[in-house]
Amino acid sequence: MKGKKLLLLQCILVPLLVGVVASLITRGGMEAFESLEKPPLSPPGWVFPIVWTVLYVLMGISSYLVMTAGADKQKTERAMMLYWYQLAVNFLWPTFFFNFQWYLFSFVWLVILWVLVVLMILAFWRIDRRAAVLNIPYLVWLTFAGYLNAGVWWLN
Repeated sequence: MKGKKLLLLQCILVPLLVGVVASLITRGGMEAFESLEKPPLSPPGWVFPIVWTVLYVLMGISSYLVMTAGADKQKTERAMMLYWYQLAVNFLWPTFFFNFQWYLFSFVWLVILWVLVVLMILAFWRIDRRAAVLNIPYLVWLTFAGYLNAGVWWLN
């Protein structure tokens, strides 16, 4: 039991650390972002770290569920490969958007991330439906983030 709790903790900490490192890297770009014209429905800045923290925790729990489901090794490896790919793409998006201010490129990158998350959710569904469902809020948020990203590109 102790080993499973440790694995769960590790699974939650990994995406949280990815988010923390990404936020540290992009800290300087946030000032430029504040001065941009933003689309309607743009939330205040304090909302983003709260939402991302919740999403990273859900991602971590879902990866734990997949890894401990006892499913076919090949299915699990494929699902986790998609998980790691989407996490890497997720990690890079803020640098492109905030630091480099490549708004159109960032939007295309976000579409790639969205597709990877859909594929990950489908792969997780085949192993543990709870793990898939835990990532639905992530997909919804990415859809909203896509709207915000496109709006920033269009307006600026």
